[in-house]
Amino acid sequence: MCGIAGFYQNRADFTYGELFLSRLNEMKNSLLHRGPDENDVFLCAHAGLAHTRLSIIDKKGGKQPMKNRVGFNSAVICYNGEIYNTKELRSYLSRYSVPFITSSDTEVILNGYLAEGTSFFQKLNGIYAFAIYDQKKDLLLLVRDRLGVKPLFYCMHEGVLLFGSEQKALFAYGFTPKINADGWAEIFGTGPAHTPGCGVFEGVYELLPGHCLTASGDTMHVEPYWKLQATEHRESLQQTEQKVTALLHDSIRRQMISDIPICTFLSGGLDSSLVSAVCAKELARKGKTLDTYSFDFVGNDKNFKANDFQSSEDRPFAALMAKHIHSHHTFLECNNEQQADYLYKAVDARDLPCMADVESSMLYFCSEVAKHHKVAITGECADEIFGGYPWFHKKELYEQKGFPWSFDLSARTCLLKDEFLSACDISGYVENAYQTSAAATPVLPGESEDSKNRRKIAWLNIQWFMMTLLNRMDRTSMYSGLEARVPFADHRILEYVYNIPWEMKCVGGKRKSLLLAAGKNLLPDEVLNRKKSPYPKTYDPAYEFLLKSRLADILGSPNEPIHKILDKNKTIAFMNTPSDYGRPWYGQLMAGPQMLAYILQVNYWMKKYHL
Repeated sequence: MCGIAGFYQNRADFTYGELFLSRLNEMKNSLLHRGPDENDVFLCAHAGLAHTRLSIIDKKGGKQPMKNRVGFNSAVICYNGEIYNTKELRSYLSRYSVPFITSSDTEVILNGYLAEGTSFFQKLNGIYAFAIYDQKKDLLLLVRDRLGVKPLFYCMHEGVLLFGSEQKALFAYGFTPKINADGWAEIFGTGPAHTPGCGVFEGVYELLPGHCLTASGDTMHVEPYWKLQATEHRESLQQTEQKVTALLHDSIRRQMISDIPICTFLSGGLDSSLVSAVCAKELARKGKTLDTYSFDFVGNDKNFKANDFQSSEDRPFAALMAKHIHSHHTFLECNNEQQADYLYKAVDARDLPCMADVESSMLYFCSEVAKHHKVAITGECADEIFGGYPWFHKKELYEQKGFPWSFDLSARTCLLKDEFLSACDISGYVENAYQTSAAATPVLPGESEDSKNRRKIAWLNIQWFMMTLLNRMDRTSMYSGLEARVPFADHRILEYVYNIPWEMKCVGGKRKSLLLAAGKNLLPDEVLNRKKSPYPKTYDPAYEFLLKSRLADILGSPNEPIHKILDKNKTIAFMNTPSDYGRPWYGQLMAGPQMLAYILQVNYWMKKYHL
């Protein structure tokens, strides 16, 4: 994986003087954490491209920005991601007698574009965000993968189009971060999720998944090259189970491609266990042993409290799976101080307040894994695609008019000043976001209301909840130069599973029964029958006390920026109220202590960006 950044303007001469070369290097340097192995820039009169590289494939030949020529056409690319059908595409491009100098997937994208134009992007299977400057046509293309696994932001600044893997690259050029009422509604209304395409900062946008931006002359337009479609499902249950299993195994095997050793995250849950079992089996054929990692918190063996969302601890199941697949397993633990301190680093990584300690702890764990590996394969996205969350199963949740993972806004807004709430209209903003997104749900003509509601909840999860977790995974891993791959987030799997009737996704009332069928010959019964348990969090009361202490210090300091929006009396009352760990205000994990952590992040964010 890598970091990309750059700019375009057809009336400029960026090569005049040293100003724009300096700005391009500043953009590049802001993303060095994403690619600590190599970095370089390309600058011409109308465009600048910057790249920081994490070397995974073709360590010698894959240097970027990469320039190539096919016939009279020439172009330059900077690219972040992995293309998993590179071998097939190289063979396909042989019909054009396209020369290949390297074995990198970067060159496949570039040569494919030079041979076929933007239509070639539809042939890509992978995770990617890239920029191509077409020198002959003098245009810039920005492209993002179908599911949005890899991030890409852009904005206009003084007539120049800026882009980067993270918002910080835009700021490094000289774009000033600002926040308006809509931005605050994103932070306290939809956050830590964000409206598709919204960069939260005023004037900043995130390129939508499956879309291509074309900038040419004075024009700029964005259009999709892929859309999720509703289709009729015709296969039997047996055929469906067989196809899901085949697609999943193929995706995992493809994503194992690497010139360096890989590892997996293994929690002992169904999703990560399936991924790890397939990886271990493939490596065993080559006489190799898979490295696996699981995550937990110091003291959870004593402090853990089972609830409706988290019914069991991971450690016994992770140990069972590691023994079952004969992996070399490492148990990692995070203590209270580490996850509290990493709250601020998580904001540095994301450029926004994020999933509080659910994100800060993952950032810490990734930093530990990165000491030994550069590539990790995870089980993310299975719940969103296969219907694992409670809101897929409870009629009152999947039929309700609102986001089921954050239906009650009061937990978010109860600490804010009344005048701030009046200025932002958070509830109105969230209602509009929900209605707009729900109305775009792909459905078939004549479907029943129940079927439409089933599709709606799947669509909302893909558009919102899954994107939040993909963003968390990308920033927490890439902040330490670790590439995280997500085989469940294969567009072929999504396209197929989205159109499978609910009765086949939940056979006999069993959640994710299609994945249970895929794992029946790979996983022990204890794992197959385990009740779903999400990413772990600490239940140590001392952690909550630490957060309250830090927030109390902020409340006692009148110069902290959070005082502009936070009601001190409301906050003190909230801090004195016992926390209910079983009633999250976002998702399944973010309850009372996480609200305190989120406020700490917001204050740090405001201070960092002078908001």
